[in-house]
Amino acid sequence: QLVESGGGLVQPGGSLRLSCTASEFTLYYYAVGWFRQAPGKEREGVSCISSSGGNTNYADSVEGRFIISRDNAKNTVYLQIDDLKPEDTGVYYCAVENPASGNFWYYCLPSDFTSWGQGTQVTVSS
Repeated sequence: QLVESGGGLVQPGGSLRLSCTASEFTLYYYAVGWFRQAPGKEREGVSCISSSGGNTNYADSVEGRFIISRDNAKNTVYLQIDDLKPEDTGVYYCAVENPASGNFWYYCLPSDFTSWGQGTQVTVSS
């Protein structure tokens, strides 16, 4: 099970850093993805990172504003979110790649990930 933290209420243009940790297994072996779900919408991939951290992928809507990173020594994956917009509002989840999906983790599709956390709420409002 993964645990997300760092969400909150922030004004447009603000920043947050989300964290994703695992207490019962080692993230080092897995690609990890950040996903979000806005009210009434399907869960979508935001950003994904390879197990080594050497490869990353971002949704077009967040490119240049979000940065995914990982600290394998701390068993943690981060999502730095800058220049937040109201449309970034939603519940943010992290998950690890499903090994059965091979290298499809790169496309950052929820169907290729597993062991979802409970999510952390991000609300962008003035």
